[in-house]
Formats: sequence, C-alpha cells, structure tokens
Amino acid sequence: MATDGRARVIVRDGPWGFVFLLAYIGAAIYFVSLSSGTFWGVILGLLQAIVWPVYVVYHVLLLIGA
Repeated sequence: MATDGRARVIVRDGPWGFVFLLAYIGAAIYFVSLSSGTFWGVILGLLQAIVWPVYVVYHVLLLIGA
C-alpha cells in the first residue's frame, strides 16, 4: 500500500456537539430568565451560559470542602 504522506482523520464528535448545544441553549434560557431584562442583563446571561460549568465545579468543590 503506497502512501503519499497524508493521513486520514475521521472525527465522530457530531452527537456530542449537539448535546453541548442543547446544554448551552438550556443554560442561556435559565440565565436570561434570571436577568433584569435589559440589554446588558441579557448579554451577561448569555456569557454566563457559556461558563456555567465553572459555577458547577466551584460549588461542588465548596460542598466537598476542598
């Protein structure tokens, strides 16, 4: 079998990308619903939806006393 120096890469992350998209949409709905409804409140809610796993890790670490 002859090779021409190229490798074939197959990425099968499509289903996980969809799960992460649904998680982002759910978090965005949650954080935007908690906001004051102003433009910057909604923007802050969308930014919080991006980093919500940080909140989870922080609170879990607080619970276990680390």
